[in-house]
Amino acid sequence: MLKTLRNIIKAGDSTIAYPFAPYPTVPEMRGKPEHSLERCIACAACAVACPPNAIRMETKVSEGNIEWQINYGACIFCGRCEEVCPVEAIRLGDQFELAVMSKPDLIETCSYELQRCSECGKYFAPKKEVDYACRVLSRLENDEEAENAIRVAGLCTECKERADAYHARTIARSRQEGVH
Repeated sequence: MLKTLRNIIKAGDSTIAYPFAPYPTVPEMRGKPEHSLERCIACAACAVACPPNAIRMETKVSEGNIEWQINYGACIFCGRCEEVCPVEAIRLGDQFELAVMSKPDLIETCSYELQRCSECGKYFAPKKEVDYACRVLSRLENDEEAENAIRVAGLCTECKERADAYHARTIARSRQEGVH
């Protein structure tokens, strides 16, 4: 008996001390998605790509905002949200322990302001997304199409269509006047 006890002590632990010590993870591990409110432009790419619909976006026009929400209880840690995010606002971390006392604790929510149309005042897109598009377009130097897109970026779809039609008529008239 004493010999067996001595062998057990010499051999040490054959398992890890989890949950009393942190579980060692590998760098490629796919854990809980971590969302950055500051980086996110509320483009909804992650919500569209999410297979179990764990990420959702709801536009609240009456309040002038769009609400981003993730339900970690439904998340399958597939990483699609991370792959499609154009600004790397969502990354898979290494946290995998998601035990909570109640289901609502598994839901994370944040809100983003909507952009008002500079012509009609109607809400039409997340403000951060419009700002991001303008920053990307401003990098294209001496590009007339990019400059025109930036000029109408603050317009809703209907007002943008009217502005484009007016611009097209103006060009057509100037060409007709130049021909005669």
